[in-house]
Amino acid sequence: MNERGEAGAPSASQRKANGLRFYGAGIGCSSCSYCTLGIFELMEYHMLMLIEMRIPASYDGFRQNEQPTDVQIVTSDGQRISAHAAVLKASASPVLERMLYCWRKQGTSVRVVHILGAPFEAVLDFVRFLYAAANGIQRPPFSDEMMARHGVQLLALAHAYRVDCLKRLCEAAVGYLVDPDSAIDVMKLARLCDAPRLKRRCLAVVAEDFVAVQRSEGWRFVQRHDPRLEMEVLLYLQEREQRMKRWKKGKAEREVFMQLSEAMACLEHICTEGCTEVGPHDGKPPSRNKGPCNSFRICETLQLLIRHFATCAKNKVVIGGCIHCRRMWQLFRLHSSICDQDYESCKVPLCRQFKQRTTREGKEEDVTWRLLVRKVMTAKVMSSLASRRTPDRLLQKAWERCRGKN
Repeated sequence: MNERGEAGAPSASQRKANGLRFYGAGIGCSSCSYCTLGIFELMEYHMLMLIEMRIPASYDGFRQNEQPTDVQIVTSDGQRISAHAAVLKASASPVLERMLYCWRKQGTSVRVVHILGAPFEAVLDFVRFLYAAANGIQRPPFSDEMMARHGVQLLALAHAYRVDCLKRLCEAAVGYLVDPDSAIDVMKLARLCDAPRLKRRCLAVVAEDFVAVQRSEGWRFVQRHDPRLEMEVLLYLQEREQRMKRWKKGKAEREVFMQLSEAMACLEHICTEGCTEVGPHDGKPPSRNKGPCNSFRICETLQLLIRHFATCAKNKVVIGGCIHCRRMWQLFRLHSSICDQDYESCKVPLCRQFKQRTTREGKEEDVTWRLLVRKVMTAKVMSSLASRRTPDRLLQKAWERCRGKN
């Protein structure tokens, strides 16, 4: 007996003799006014009880232990599971801990915990996990078949009794087993159990095969009785479709800008060094006569456009003129907009003329053209960064960092 008239808990004089300090921060209980013991006192009491009982590694080991059980867990079908109050207090469930602590304060000799709404096997697996958590076992004693049978019930129990580690485990296992037929039912459970990751997984399964989901009984039930969830699913599908359209459009635009960047590099390469049959405009023969370029397709297309531009009689930018010549004029203008060389050093035709006209007129180019120039320059920089080779010294340091070496 201690100073409060309680049996089992160490007295204040014993705690003081052991050199332990306790604070008056009590942990309250919403259903009882007896919970006034400090949190450090409660932790010490649990530790002493566990050391005295020498917890085995599992619930099955506890059934063979000499220590008598003092808690009865009653399931929905009336079956009982014998357990130890000290283990349930030391487990990862604060709900069971406070419940058993209130009973101890009230002096109740018969401790019965009703766990309803789940089959007996699921409740037994739940108790096994609590015993494993109380013993500090990191890997729970669950198999894949067990999670496939009782994963949903274990998730509901973990949420009701606030066992976060079991909840995360069941959330991942149930999400791995979700199919189009059960996606809507599992999504309703995820909403009730506050499992956002499982809900996102169900939405992804619904988006992958919405036709099969529409044939399921869960979707028909949602259409009749849960219009809010139905609207949420439909809005997610609409946003996903719009997101995919934006992604495809952005990808196509990036490919176009990358091709224009490569075309600018090929144009400068052709007009400076020459390639195959097309040489610089100053009359020098091409320095590259054999073998394809790195960007052979773009380079070949530009050479054909240059030869056509040099011989076409309609190469003026007029309405109804040659469309190939207009494209070549635009390429020359684009090069002059991104060229950072002076008039004399740049050998691309019409580069000096475009720059002089812009300087002479003093007019800024329109917004669309400036945006095009900025996008092409960005694609050029990103291409140069992607083609840059990482030094071996940095690679070696990265490997050493991954291997944990100093």
